[in-house]
Amino acid sequence: MHCRPVFTSDVIQKRVKELGRQLTRDYKEKDLVVVCVLKGAFVFFSDLVRQIDLQIEMDFVRLSSYHNNTSSSGKVLFLKDMELSVEGKHLLLVEDIVDSGRSMAYLKKVLEARQAKSIKICALIDKKERREVDVLVDYVGFEVKQGFLVGYGLDYAEKYRNLPDVCELIF
Repeated sequence: MHCRPVFTSDVIQKRVKELGRQLTRDYKEKDLVVVCVLKGAFVFFSDLVRQIDLQIEMDFVRLSSYHNNTSSSGKVLFLKDMELSVEGKHLLLVEDIVDSGRSMAYLKKVLEARQAKSIKICALIDKKERREVDVLVDYVGFEVKQGFLVGYGLDYAEKYRNLPDVCELIF
């Protein structure tokens, strides 16, 4: 296996700054909780929250649907729940990649039941072509049509997360 760079760290950082400015404008004077979907989004999340010029709360959830495979199992497991109450608050879910949409649809449904005021999704990578469930990514870092991506938090069997670039893994 080897990796082919798709987005360099410079390109990623430029886009993260643009997203941070947009989120600062869109959530000005709102009670915002930014939620990191572990593990894959932690690098993107860390960079993104530092670009949001607002007083925000942060929390973390962990879902799993891949189970060390290259495609979703179709079954979403909730491995770590949030600690903050979301009732009456605006939520921004930060995800590494949205492809089938199952995980985000599941998480949105859970958080809607907890009476969040609004729920939006921000993803580093949006792979609409792989969508199996109708889910809107409100803030998109990059759109990608195909390829198995690693780096900048994205993994294959828990490896490659530490790469500074997003790369396509060639099997």
